[in-house]
Amino acid sequence: MSARLQARAVDAASLPIIDIAGLSSSSAAERAKVGLALQRACLDKGFFYCAGHGIPQGLIDAAFAEVKTFFSRPIEDKLAVDKVNSFCNRGYEHLRGQTLEAGAPADLKEGYYIGPEMPLDDPRVVSRRFNRGPNQWPSDQPGFRPTMMAYFAAMSDLGERLFRGMALSLDLPEDHFSAFVRDPLCILRLLHYPPQPKDAAPNEKGAGAHTDFGGLTLLLQDDVGGLQVHDAASDSWIHANPIPGTFVVNLGDMIARWTNGRYRSTLHRVVNEGGRERYSIPFFFTGNPDHLVECLPNCLAEGETPKYPPVTVEQHLQTMYQRTYVTAPQT
Repeated sequence: MSARLQARAVDAASLPIIDIAGLSSSSAAERAKVGLALQRACLDKGFFYCAGHGIPQGLIDAAFAEVKTFFSRPIEDKLAVDKVNSFCNRGYEHLRGQTLEAGAPADLKEGYYIGPEMPLDDPRVVSRRFNRGPNQWPSDQPGFRPTMMAYFAAMSDLGERLFRGMALSLDLPEDHFSAFVRDPLCILRLLHYPPQPKDAAPNEKGAGAHTDFGGLTLLLQDDVGGLQVHDAASDSWIHANPIPGTFVVNLGDMIARWTNGRYRSTLHRVVNEGGRERYSIPFFFTGNPDHLVECLPNCLAEGETPKYPPVTVEQHLQTMYQRTYVTAPQT
């Protein structure tokens, strides 16, 4: 493997494991304890392992089973639900369909986009609001839709709980982000990474180095590994290996905008050097598309000015999609 794609092993001090069960406690002290742990992680690398989340293992296993079944299907079955057929960016994304790292080869992964299910007569769909509309569902895989919708609902709930913790981490009222989490434009992505080829093009990898677009990313990994996180302090990459019973959570660019860069949206990438097929299921909790993201006053030091102009969630997402796709999704 190219030296530039190597990473060092991660230790517990680098990416903390945070038990978030306390966010559901009736004790304000227990909730505040989780908020403090989140604050420490967000001020460091903006990545942590989330334990105590309450997502049933049976649902996780079912989701992975459906993902593996779908990506093992013939290419003609996958192309039948190609996202080019969707006006709201839903469905199958072919191998090398996205380039997350400018100047690098296209990402060595294939994927599937799922969002909030909306009928064609919904006013937001009729007016072609960004990423609003019906999902595409594969035929002859009856468990796919109900499993993904159940997983989507469970992760939406987890994202709401985590944002209560984020508010506490910023010394804000627990309900500070209540408007942001209402009617969120969450996206569930199903990803398949072939093994890193021995004859890979220079700097080719499963997912190029990037920061995530939205609020929080809740990543479910299989046991293959491959996620690497950039450590700014040493200017090196560290492995974020899977830990059973946890999700990897990282902050997106909107959190950095809210906090004037105080909380980090950290570069990360995927290099599948495990020699096996890798599957992951990231859930992007992005928030209400009409919500205005602007710097929080308590994140400004005396005399400091905001680094980023106010922007709506929808405007921000449109800009980010245009940067990583040759043809931006239709709106």
